[in-house]
Amino acid sequence: MILFKDKYRTDSIRLAKYDYAQMGLYFITIITHNRGCIFGNIKNNIMILNDPGKIAEKCWRGIPFHFPNASLLEFIIMPNHIHGIIALSVETSRFIGAVSLRSKSEHFGKPTRQSIPTIIRSFKSATTKMTNEYRNFNRQPVWQSGYYEHIIRNEDELNRIREYILTNPQNWLKDAYTE
Repeated sequence: MILFKDKYRTDSIRLAKYDYAQMGLYFITIITHNRGCIFGNIKNNIMILNDPGKIAEKCWRGIPFHFPNASLLEFIIMPNHIHGIIALSVETSRFIGAVSLRSKSEHFGKPTRQSIPTIIRSFKSATTKMTNEYRNFNRQPVWQSGYYEHIIRNEDELNRIREYILTNPQNWLKDAYTE
């Protein structure tokens, strides 16, 4: 009986044997737990962040300070998800040599430093901790497990994704992440 095949997904949605610490552009989508609208509201096609939304924005903007090989391009915090583009470059400064950009794969319990999974895990953890402090330590989940990522392969794709991110509030009612 395979009624709940996807309920406890054990296979990865990541590309097999792809090195998520290598240079490139990554389009990331992270969805809140049960798609709850905890980061604010859309009013007149503009995203209005509440305090948890401002926490998520602060944590997202902090990524390059904690991961010097990462820079941020367009992003948007929406009521129940975040879309953003992270650019990974060759490692610099104190992190030179910390990660081989060749055949270093992420395994459960063995994160790869400066990789997309490690960056997202850190972002989600910091956002959850700070949001729960704001909620007076009401330890509710903030995020769904996992996230979606897309490796951006060319400039046309990058431009389409940038446009999608920038117009996301205008398309809120049509968004697949609304209830």
